[in-house]
Amino acid sequence: MTKLLLRALAGETLSTPPIWMMRQAGRYLPEYRATRAQAGDFLSLCYNPDLAAEVTLQPIRRYGFDAAILFADILLIPQALGADLWFVTGEGPRLSTVTSAADLARLRPADQIDERLAPVYETLAILSRELPRETALIGFAGAPWTVATYMVAGRGTRDQGPAHRLKDEDRETFSALIAMITEATIHYLSRQIEAGAEVVKLFDSWAGSLKGRDFDDFALAPARRIIAALKERHPDIPVIAFPREAGERYIGFAKATGADCVALDNSVEAEWAARAVQVDGCVQGNLDPRHMVTGGPDLVREAQRITRALRGGPHVFNLGHGITPDADPDNVTRMIDAVRSA
Repeated sequence: MTKLLLRALAGETLSTPPIWMMRQAGRYLPEYRATRAQAGDFLSLCYNPDLAAEVTLQPIRRYGFDAAILFADILLIPQALGADLWFVTGEGPRLSTVTSAADLARLRPADQIDERLAPVYETLAILSRELPRETALIGFAGAPWTVATYMVAGRGTRDQGPAHRLKDEDRETFSALIAMITEATIHYLSRQIEAGAEVVKLFDSWAGSLKGRDFDDFALAPARRIIAALKERHPDIPVIAFPREAGERYIGFAKATGADCVALDNSVEAEWAARAVQVDGCVQGNLDPRHMVTGGPDLVREAQRITRALRGGPHVFNLGHGITPDADPDNVTRMIDAVRSA
């Protein structure tokens, strides 16, 4: 029996969409917090295959989602390329910065990242053995633009200003950084597939801050390059692209990049997406994550509205962004029940 997620990604319209959540393995779950404490810190958890597999499996055991997504972090790629990476409690990631051609020259080639990332591949191998037969396994990476914003700034920023400045002032160096991340991402995702991933997702969390030619050059073109290379190596593996807050640029993104599915953030209406985006194939999304905190009738109503709006084509139900640490675990059950009864 083909897994529900794979059927939707292949373009099948299902009476009930497959369901999973971005960040479904995370701090809103008490069992995750216990495992995180056992690991000692976030990066140790990412690089411990047994514990990373355990936190990936926890929401599957609790909720029976149709897919599990590898527990890792988008910044493992910069670290594998040679950037220093550490996490500050309560503040998030910090990296050594790449702001010049000299900084770029000190990074490793894209095909020399496997020694650092081997534990991630082992996590996928464990999951491919231990997941229920009906549950699809998703691998992922950050898209080049989003990863570059962290590498240039050395941390997350509200407006991605440092990356925009480097892009505008030294486009040649910035383009070379994007190209390096792109090639590393192709290698990384290909290795994830070889380790057991049945689907891969490309997270471009900051795509919405790119406009015009910049969107074409640094969001669309790298996604197209990555997807084309993956399809050449692994033609049967579907790819989900998430150019978050792309707005009108969601239109035609699947055709332009070769993505099998376009994930939508919650700033766009599902009814609009059905007319403008779903006509090209599968869409994923897009419940506002705040409903996982507030719950109540609004959660049920919105989950069912989205399900019904996108019922005319292939759809994967998800949030419009990751579930937040203050979410109520019981609201996840309410969401799943609402979608399946819509």
